[in-house]
Amino acid sequence: MTVKLFDSELKIMGVLWREGDTTAKHISDVLKEEVGWNMNTTYTLIKRCIKKGAIERSEPNFMCHALIPKEEVQEAETNELINKIYDGSVDKLFAALVGNKKLSAAQIEHLKQLVNDLE
Repeated sequence: MTVKLFDSELKIMGVLWREGDTTAKHISDVLKEEVGWNMNTTYTLIKRCIKKGAIERSEPNFMCHALIPKEEVQEAETNELINKIYDGSVDKLFAALVGNKKLSAAQIEHLKQLVNDLE
């Protein structure tokens, strides 16, 4: 992924990924409720996402369409985390994720299945 999104921009994208194509006004209303942003803040962030190529704007009504899928961003963010914090080591990340957590038998079984599917 060549588009780097900041946390605030990911909130904008989150609304689009969750709700599909919608108006900038609706995104603003949702984020006012969820995080307390005013309309100017939301519109500024939407415009940044448009500039970065993450959102496409169309008329009428300032309709917004996500140009990048959530999975692509999740993968890029995960890779960045692994590289930055865990020296590129997936097993160190995995150990950190499960090391200090109380996992249910079902969760452990699910993780085993995921690992088995990789083999």
